[in-house]
Amino acid sequence: MTKARPILDMNAFDNHGPQKKDSPQSDLLGRRLRNVGAASVLFYRDPIEMVSASGCWMTAADGTNYLDFYNNVPSVGHCHPKVVSAMANQAARLNINSRYLHQTVETYLDRLKATFPDHLENIVLTCSGSEANDLAIRIAQRAAKARGIIVTESAYHGNTAAVTEISPSAVKRGVLPDHVIAIAPPGKHAYGDNIAAGFADAVHSAAITLKERGHGVAALIVDSIFSSDGVFSNPKGFFRLAVAVIRRAGGVFIADEVQPGFARTGDAFWGFARHDVVPDIVSMGKPMGNGFPMAGIAVRPEMLAAFCEDVGYFNTFAASPVAAATGLAVLDVIRDENLQNNAAVCGAYLREGLQHLAELDGRISDIRGAGLFLGVDLSEDGDPTRPSGQLVGDVINAMRRHRVLIGAAGKYGQTLKIRPPLCLKRSEVDFFIEALGKSLRACG
Repeated sequence: MTKARPILDMNAFDNHGPQKKDSPQSDLLGRRLRNVGAASVLFYRDPIEMVSASGCWMTAADGTNYLDFYNNVPSVGHCHPKVVSAMANQAARLNINSRYLHQTVETYLDRLKATFPDHLENIVLTCSGSEANDLAIRIAQRAAKARGIIVTESAYHGNTAAVTEISPSAVKRGVLPDHVIAIAPPGKHAYGDNIAAGFADAVHSAAITLKERGHGVAALIVDSIFSSDGVFSNPKGFFRLAVAVIRRAGGVFIADEVQPGFARTGDAFWGFARHDVVPDIVSMGKPMGNGFPMAGIAVRPEMLAAFCEDVGYFNTFAASPVAAATGLAVLDVIRDENLQNNAAVCGAYLREGLQHLAELDGRISDIRGAGLFLGVDLSEDGDPTRPSGQLVGDVINAMRRHRVLIGAAGKYGQTLKIRPPLCLKRSEVDFFIEALGKSLRACG
């Protein structure tokens, strides 16, 4: 039986395994392990020391250039000059907490709000997606006057105490708490050809169980491309029915856009918009500041007002002028460089290349996703019901030898998770496809 794998173990350096004593970075690695201890998480069996980056490329200390198909944090490109300039210029003038008025802060919030449905009138900025989802859960529980949460079985929503409880992929031992129920992600393996009805039925059953346990139903929270579950994006509109079910049960719908948001899916600025659904709360993070630590939620004002009657919310470093200037520059770059369209066009070209590889190598058992967020399942014998996390791990490390960085996802680590910067070029797609083909042959 294939075992589930915690998400952080899927492409991680094993600090309990043998280490290369003669490696150029062995001393640096030793310092890292001494300093950070058991909490240290590094990529690759032989970790890489990075020194610089630009666009879709990162440069290691030994001079090797790597094509980055993993990092959705610098979404408009590593070290984008317009974003760096906006950040530095504002830091040189003023940086202070949000208890003072500042033109750039309000300009940014107005621009960001314009990308959302009209009912999401309030924005609350935080410093991380974990903080954003933590706040979203608290607001939802206050609004619903209930505690129960429904998530998907390999979801990751952050690492505060509250959101670790609703992040099954982060749990290495034990089980989810009683007020959290995880359901299968919206794929054919779980729900057959009628994904919309099957997924909605699973939400309905989970809601009944939460009520029977005495917790009630506070929220359904999903990453709207189900990235940690293995990337499930289609058919468009499939979770409208599930949203209707959660609201009939008394809960709210939280769209976690930390990974799929900010134009990545190509055909919509937000992942939820592809499905024509209307969230009650939207959480944002990683790509929001292109590497600067900023995140937030968009929320119905009546829900935020009710929450603030009890405890309120303030964040010292969020909504600062530097954060606002940085976030505004990211929105400008997405618009001025037409990156949403590039995600659609380059994403289609990338999918064509992957489909061609699948015709040559039957171990590619499925290709899913939208825009520049794709998932590619691998199995040893081409059988999608027999996923191979081992093969994915081998391919990831082989691709590193061919100068491409990529990660894994899925319950069994069976999915190559593809999410390059939005400034990706066709020539870089070609480089990736060639590297993946070589890596698959090397792992034959």
